[in-house]
Amino acid sequence: MGAKTALLAFADGDIRPALRGATRSEWAETEALVRQVHPGYVVEPADDNTLLDGTYPPDDLTYATVLAGAELYCDRRFMLDRPSELPEHLRGAGAGRRIIVHGMHSVVDWLGFAVWEDGVLIRSLSLSPDGGIQENIGKPYDFELPYWAGEHPVEPVPGWHDQGPYPLPFHPLDLGEEALRALFGFVIEGRSSPDDIHADAVHLHGFRVTDSAGEEETARAAAYARALQTMGPPRRYRMGPDGTMHEVSPDSY
Repeated sequence: MGAKTALLAFADGDIRPALRGATRSEWAETEALVRQVHPGYVVEPADDNTLLDGTYPPDDLTYATVLAGAELYCDRRFMLDRPSELPEHLRGAGAGRRIIVHGMHSVVDWLGFAVWEDGVLIRSLSLSPDGGIQENIGKPYDFELPYWAGEHPVEPVPGWHDQGPYPLPFHPLDLGEEALRALFGFVIEGRSSPDDIHADAVHLHGFRVTDSAGEEETARAAAYARALQTMGPPRRYRMGPDGTMHEVSPDSY
């Protein structure tokens, strides 16, 4: 699975009808709203995209559109370990409306989503196999219940030795796709449904959004350097005649 999302939406209720009837938004109106959610940042035009391919933009890029009764933004800055801690200025920008945050990252199998209704946090969930359940606020939605009930367990990967039980009752990305469908009406890698929105038909304007002081870029470089220091040497595996995976030494690559 390679699904990644970094979504923020403000909507007058259910955003799915707005996405289903989406048309190309006016650039100037969209730019003004991008500046509102990123106050103090430098905002410049960038290449456009679609909702299918733009849910997880590169650093410093924002994709956005203005719909009938809704606005949608794609930006990695909205991926929060604790989605309930969405910055106050963003909650203010969506005051009186439904606010939806949805983030997934396939590299660490992380899912985080949250929903506010008229300023009240209704649900927030954040979990990954390594970090466990970081946040679990509010009553689970109906689409979550089969997962919490153990109806979608993670099966062991064939061929790997010493696999303990998966630390969660389900795979976060599996639930993430269900949350994406329930809250936004489309999926990225899950099995499509005839009722799903065609995300590749939803146009997004692109903007390069940068921190004029360069603090974000410096912080990213420092985080990358720390990650390199803590990484061990690469390990390689090969399937043996018995169908199981065995680690191989560098000189046998």
